[in-house]
Amino acid sequence: MAAESSKQFWKRSAKLPGSIQPVYGAQHPPLDPRLTKNFIKERSKISTLPMKNKKASSFHEFARDTSDAWDIGDDEDEDFPSFQTLNSKVAKATAAQVLENHSRLRVKPEWPQVALNEAPTNCKVIKSNSEAQLSRAPEDACVRNPLHKQQSLPLRPIIPLVARISDQNASGAPPMTVREKTRLEKFRQLLSSHNTDLDELRKCSWPGVPREVRPVTWRLLSGYLPASMERRKLTLQRKREEYFGFIEQYYDSRNEEHHQDTYRQIHIDIPRTNPLIPLFQQPLVQEIFERILFIWAIRHPASGYVQGINDLVTPFFVVFLSEYVEEDVENFDVTNLSQDVMRSIEADSFWCMSKLLDGIQDNYTFAQPGIQKKVKALEELVSRIDEQVHNHFRKYEVEYLQFAFRWMNNLLMRELPLRCTIRLWDTYQSEPEGFSHFHLYVCAAFLIKWRKEILDEEDFQGLLMLLQNLPTIHWGNEEIGLLLAEAYRLKCCSIKVPNEDALQRVLPRGWQCRWTQEALRA
Repeated sequence: MAAESSKQFWKRSAKLPGSIQPVYGAQHPPLDPRLTKNFIKERSKISTLPMKNKKASSFHEFARDTSDAWDIGDDEDEDFPSFQTLNSKVAKATAAQVLENHSRLRVKPEWPQVALNEAPTNCKVIKSNSEAQLSRAPEDACVRNPLHKQQSLPLRPIIPLVARISDQNASGAPPMTVREKTRLEKFRQLLSSHNTDLDELRKCSWPGVPREVRPVTWRLLSGYLPASMERRKLTLQRKREEYFGFIEQYYDSRNEEHHQDTYRQIHIDIPRTNPLIPLFQQPLVQEIFERILFIWAIRHPASGYVQGINDLVTPFFVVFLSEYVEEDVENFDVTNLSQDVMRSIEADSFWCMSKLLDGIQDNYTFAQPGIQKKVKALEELVSRIDEQVHNHFRKYEVEYLQFAFRWMNNLLMRELPLRCTIRLWDTYQSEPEGFSHFHLYVCAAFLIKWRKEILDEEDFQGLLMLLQNLPTIHWGNEEIGLLLAEAYRLKCCSIKVPNEDALQRVLPRGWQCRWTQEALRA
């Protein structure tokens, strides 16, 4: 019986490729009745069947309703014969009529007079959703309101993804305050000392690293550069030569049979890396990424290349590129830089990415056990800190692996703008086991940040759509700072904190809030 109802569901809902359907509200006249009489006859039979209005509320219901979506021979024999009498002359006439009507739409309509401070609705830049709704006429609102839920984000001015804006809040705060100048000076003193105090550098870097000193700070915090000032130049020279020695030794083997699959997958994934940022669509940049990823895969046969590792190169590449570029990095043409500079950026990106992956390599070995464990740990953590959200997922049969796998595999890079990822990594590199351990608490804080939106969704599909398309495009340093503070609170509540100084020393000024005492008492 269940199979029968499932079959009828697709007879009611499915639109077969090439089938002719009545188009309501279209700008062209209805199709010739002679073409659709058989179709209408079939539809009249189907309309007598009871309709199921209830949405799939769980994964099992969703899967059951769609299990026979592509069954061969289910509907083909019944629906296709009704369109075999299609007249080619009538079809051409109808197509011509459609083209004619669409061409009329290109004529600019006469808009009613509006106030000067209101933007016409056909412009590319419009008001936010809330303002636009207030200014619409009542009759227009009744037509557009049903579509309101489908709009995932209000249209706002787009914030640049990287470069100078990475050191600003989403509100557009000034890039350099008196306090930030003081912090920058402290960083410069630390970095210019004969032997840099790495513990002190980590404390200063936790609330964010100034753009001007971020490249050398990241090299030190990742373990790529030694703390001794005297050894840094020789170390850089030696490591860069070593990387290009790998290129000469291994890169030509990409065309060999046992490496072709690896190289092919890298070659496919590179254009998908941050496709909205022009910098990463430049051929020279893509060639650099191919070399970095292929050499890393060859030197780490236990894991090899896994989709998602390509994203982890981008923050390092942007940070080291910003060392030589004053303007917006996202639109910079790298062909303007010398070959020696590009070689330095490439080698430094490779070694820093390698240092990062050394700490989380079990995320990318066979069956990715590291990610499996972290997702399970996230589930247990959320069940303790927000039981209502956890039970909401259980009610609609949403598994944490269905959305959190990407969070662990890509370190939230698909969920956050690149400028936010760079700021987040300032803290990750300041934390002991930041990428492997602290990231768990950041994911938990990130999930709870959307608890209201999660609890508002009441079906499996809606929850997954929300969790895979969270609206963070306008996030900046302010939002990341709050996220990290909440993640640190969760971490402190999970372990024994020795004293208040241990909790406050890594937090930026102004974070002394009431939950400090709560964390100490926990």
